[in-house]
Amino acid sequence: MSEEILINVTPQETRIAMMENGVVQELQIERSTSLGLVGNVYRGVVCRVLPGMQSAFVEIGLQRAAFLHAGDIFECGQSDSQLPIQAVLHEGQSIMVQVIKEPIGTKGARLTTQISIAGRFLVYLPQQDHIGVSQRIENEAEREQLRARLVGLLPEDRVGGYIIRTMSETATDAELLADVDYLTKTWAHISAKHKTASDRSLVFQDLNLPMRVLRDVICADTQAVRIDSSETYQKLVEFANLYAITALDKLVHYSGERPLFDLYSIEKEIEHAMSRKVELKSGGYLIFDQTEALTTVDVNTGSFVSGKNLSDTIFKTNLEAAQCIARQLRLRNLGGIIIIDFIDMDEDTQRAAVLGELQKAVALDRSRTGVNGFTPLGLVEMTRKRTRESLAHILCEPCSACQGRGELKTAQTVCYEILRELLREARQFNARELRVLAAPKVIDMLLDEESQSLANLSDFIGKPISLLVEPSCNQESFDIILM
Repeated sequence: MSEEILINVTPQETRIAMMENGVVQELQIERSTSLGLVGNVYRGVVCRVLPGMQSAFVEIGLQRAAFLHAGDIFECGQSDSQLPIQAVLHEGQSIMVQVIKEPIGTKGARLTTQISIAGRFLVYLPQQDHIGVSQRIENEAEREQLRARLVGLLPEDRVGGYIIRTMSETATDAELLADVDYLTKTWAHISAKHKTASDRSLVFQDLNLPMRVLRDVICADTQAVRIDSSETYQKLVEFANLYAITALDKLVHYSGERPLFDLYSIEKEIEHAMSRKVELKSGGYLIFDQTEALTTVDVNTGSFVSGKNLSDTIFKTNLEAAQCIARQLRLRNLGGIIIIDFIDMDEDTQRAAVLGELQKAVALDRSRTGVNGFTPLGLVEMTRKRTRESLAHILCEPCSACQGRGELKTAQTVCYEILRELLREARQFNARELRVLAAPKVIDMLLDEESQSLANLSDFIGKPISLLVEPSCNQESFDIILM
């Protein structure tokens, strides 16, 4: 599999596209006004302890207090989740915390007291003492070999534990030891700064987005990393020389006149990722609906009729949909609970094949996913780890006209609301005349289909009613002026 990474940099934001075989699979965006928080370490202050929820709110200097669950409290290598949280924390207490999930929607950031520092090959756990291996390395013999190799390199009096990352498989002993040195020095810096830092302040900030990609994403399959900013390119070269020497020859400064994202059609992909409807090549389509609690995906055959029979058409559509859904989840960065409504299939073998195709496709995802299979109602339940806002939440906001419903009241509905409001105003106030300001479509209906209703109401209240078009009004808005 051929991979490329495209990095587009402007003073306002940095955008990164992960390409696989020429097709964009993942997009990440970081803006200068709202830098990512995951991985940052703070000296926080407990502002509220909730025994009933076994959680606490901690102020770390953000707009909203962050959330700390009892299960995320660790001291001396042991979880204190077995103790009631009121026995561990009290209001006004200063604690070192790390962000593990960005603020999403109305929810504050999620915290842990178990600090972890990521390197290129290892993750350092200063409060733990065990050596773990990434779950993405599934071969048990290989896991044990990597664990034994690292233990052999570490000094006997080491402090802290490590998680071996997938990129360690190709790392040399010297690279692993360099990572260990970098991580221990970073932890020493964090510990020292935490002692002198003021409450509600940042102690350690994780790398910016391009450097995190260089550290976490580049692998043997990566052919090139193209950067359209000479300044960012130079910084990445310096970073690679220190911490990721194997990535150095993959860095390419793009200096073409045509914008990098236009050259690879990334801008079009971003527009498509904002759409509720996703077309399949066969003629079928998907419908994505994102709510605060979960995301639903509906699969439809659309105009696809090339199968041998209806069952074959449905099966082929579902297979294609499984691949497309996995890609769209990564592209849109959808997380949490995901419910997929595949087209009903009668044969168990077809259902198993579609489920297998979905599991195979999501296995390529860098975020942790779990596919739970078909429910009795024929829906597929799955989960995807969510640590940051979805693409739509970063780039969009709720529509000012419909407030995010996705639908507008009809002009007729608004007319009837106006008629009821006119009657209410006439009974409450003794005005000489009532004037209605509304959108053009609503006024047109009041003058046409509902003109008789308006005339009858005017006679009933004994007051003249005048109409005035307000072009700036959306269809649901109107105003009644007492003259």
